[in-house]
Amino acid sequence: MNRILLTLKRPFIWLYRFRHRCGYGVHSPFAFNLITHVIYESTAYYKYEELVKAQKQLELEKDKHWKYESKKVKRLLFRLVNYAQPETIVDAGTLAASALYLKAGKEGADYTSASDLSELFLESGVPVDFLYLHDYRRPGFVEEVFRICAARTGGKSVFVIEGIRYTPQMFALWKRMKQDGRAGITFDLYDLGIIFFDKTKIKQDYIVNF
Repeated sequence: MNRILLTLKRPFIWLYRFRHRCGYGVHSPFAFNLITHVIYESTAYYKYEELVKAQKQLELEKDKHWKYESKKVKRLLFRLVNYAQPETIVDAGTLAASALYLKAGKEGADYTSASDLSELFLESGVPVDFLYLHDYRRPGFVEEVFRICAARTGGKSVFVIEGIRYTPQMFALWKRMKQDGRAGITFDLYDLGIIFFDKTKIKQDYIVNF
């Protein structure tokens, strides 16, 4: 989706999703906690200032795509990783400043980046605990990475998919991901989709006004 068009649509998206704000109507303690204390968390983590400085230092070396993600998305990625505490992180898509936030969320985690399938090297037998999949302009790439990584999920795995409603192809793909037999609770934030693979919790799909 064109960034200018998306910006123009923002007020209408927010109004349409208004009733899904701040966890209202959510009865699951797990989902309510995630929405209120992770997705809507507004604490100014000390790491944020460090990450802004690190991003600025690297911007001169990177192309225009390096800082395409919003501050809101990057900070949410940091909080999600910090919440999930994964041992392994896979960052699949155009390499961007979000890589800094993913790594900072769990220092010491095994981090793998891949901008193409040929770069997706996963160690045999090692689960994918956290996947950030961001290349909505290539739904074929997104679908294949999901297929590969979903075969390596465990109960603590969390997948974050960018642009789930940006194109009809991505929205159709998001629906198929939610229906995957391994997927558990999901959250639709419009810009991002979040899938948890903990099958001990009752599966439900939530819409969140992010």
